[in-house]
Amino acid sequence: MNRIDLEGRVAVVTGGAQGIGLAITERFLASGARVVIWDIDGKAMDDTVARLAKEHAGRVGGQRVELTDDAAVAAATAKTLADAGRIDILVNNAGITGGNGTTWELDPAVWRRTIEVNLIGPYLTCRHVVPVMMRAAGGQANGQGYGRIVNIASVAGKEGNPNASHYSASKAGVIALTKSLSKELATKGILVNAIAPAVAKTAMFAQMKQEHIDYMLGKIPMGRFVSVDEIAAMAAWLASEDCSFSTAAVFDITGGRSTY
Repeated sequence: MNRIDLEGRVAVVTGGAQGIGLAITERFLASGARVVIWDIDGKAMDDTVARLAKEHAGRVGGQRVELTDDAAVAAATAKTLADAGRIDILVNNAGITGGNGTTWELDPAVWRRTIEVNLIGPYLTCRHVVPVMMRAAGGQANGQGYGRIVNIASVAGKEGNPNASHYSASKAGVIALTKSLSKELATKGILVNAIAPAVAKTAMFAQMKQEHIDYMLGKIPMGRFVSVDEIAAMAAWLASEDCSFSTAAVFDITGGRSTY
């Protein structure tokens, strides 16, 4: 494993207790960062933090946060800032699939919840964390400040998966949010990029029908699912100083499925 240098950086990883978020948390810690997990699953988060603290004492913590609640996100931002003194990196990873079904069969409550978690959540975290990054950057242009935002989107946001209109729409929104926010911050030393993976084998598989899983695998020319560690490696580079002139970009990691 190549060691990306994140020494001294403070990162917030949403949904960092398991799956892709956990892999990103572990990769960031291995790269020298301090990581604060924001997760709705308090038990999973506590278990993860306790395990990781054995090797990375003083560099990993967590907060239980309902990311769709503006006040909760504001409080989490304030506490992280009070505890860690800064936030250099934000990874918007938390998300749900919302199950599968045709657009006309999906329950409106499920549709709304998927949009709330996958799109409103990243908007709210950016709403509160970006001003923190801007203050640290001192409003300086030409990359003199420092901030990195990595949004975990999906190839579904590019192409639209059948029987997943809610998930696809939410991830398309994440891509658009990335492009808009990045242009607003382009002269402030804060870079904003998205990662659009093909499906990875995580706990979210339990929310999907087998035929939908088979459909997604059949679309990947490399004939396998992406690993969470592969996604984490890309996130680590995007969070680092080595990523210095890429912003507003959507980085593909689909084994050849997406060609743009």
